[in-house]
Amino acid sequence: MTTRKLLLLAMLVVIIGAIATVFWRTYRPPTPQLQGQIEARQYMVSSKVPGRLAEIDVRRGDRVAAGERMFRIDSPELEAKLTQVDALDTISRSLAQAVEGGTREEKIAAARSEFQKAQAAESMARTTYERIRVLADQGVVARQRLDETFTLLRVAEQTRVTAGEILRLAEAGPREEARTASRAGEEITTSLREEINELLEDSMAFAHHSGVVSNVLLNVGELVPQGFPVVMITDLDDAWALFNVREDLLQRVPPGAELELTIPALNQTALFRVTHIAALGDFATWRATVPGRGFDMRTFEVEMHPVAPVAGLRAGMSVLLELPDLDSNTQHGNE
Repeated sequence: MTTRKLLLLAMLVVIIGAIATVFWRTYRPPTPQLQGQIEARQYMVSSKVPGRLAEIDVRRGDRVAAGERMFRIDSPELEAKLTQVDALDTISRSLAQAVEGGTREEKIAAARSEFQKAQAAESMARTTYERIRVLADQGVVARQRLDETFTLLRVAEQTRVTAGEILRLAEAGPREEARTASRAGEEITTSLREEINELLEDSMAFAHHSGVVSNVLLNVGELVPQGFPVVMITDLDDAWALFNVREDLLQRVPPGAELELTIPALNQTALFRVTHIAALGDFATWRATVPGRGFDMRTFEVEMHPVAPVAGLRAGMSVLLELPDLDSNTQHGNE
């Protein structure tokens, strides 16, 4: 009889335990689940030289390597400046010939003609600059156009000065000062040519990091402002998960914690490590602890990086996180 009672009592305890477990699982607070998004490092490829987009060498989805050319800018203004430098170089070489070869009547006449041409060109450049300056002050033309006309004026002034030196030396005959001026003219021409050639090299943009072309913002033939990003490159190897977490849940995602995230797009889970936590701006969502009283809780941005590379991970994918209990976090930290 005692054995039967003990058996019935054991069965009753098992039934009560099962019922209690069912009730606990049914009415316990659900485990908080957060939804985040995968972000990836992006690089903007822009041009130092304004102009018109002449060529685009890549398309969206292309995988590029560092140093690969992305696009080329067509800048007629730089070509015009290079032509002016060529003319200045011709004048400088004429100066050298005049210094070393002596002076003749034909050389004096030719030098006077070049000087008069340089004066006329300078006058025209100055008039153009004054007109563009007025238009720029009124907002009719861009400041870039004003800078270009000012550069043309400076080149015209230098051309006139050089032509004047040639004329003066032709009339006075070769001297040591003339040789010095000749060498200075050649140095100026070389310096201007190197500067313009560097600008022409900058009209071609190259990738400064490897990755996948995620966007091309302009088409061939469109105007490209200085510094405007034309191509966007995404480094899929440098990706992370980003969550917005209320401050009452931050204790469950401490810095350095390794958490398992679900990636629905890949139908798999992966281990991520909490690497950065920062408060969002005042515009972010606030939540009252108790309606009408208590305090407002801020939202924080939590960044997690994968512990090991995840194949197929791309920016924009959703990630799910079931927040662990505080006890499990504490136990993980002790381990």
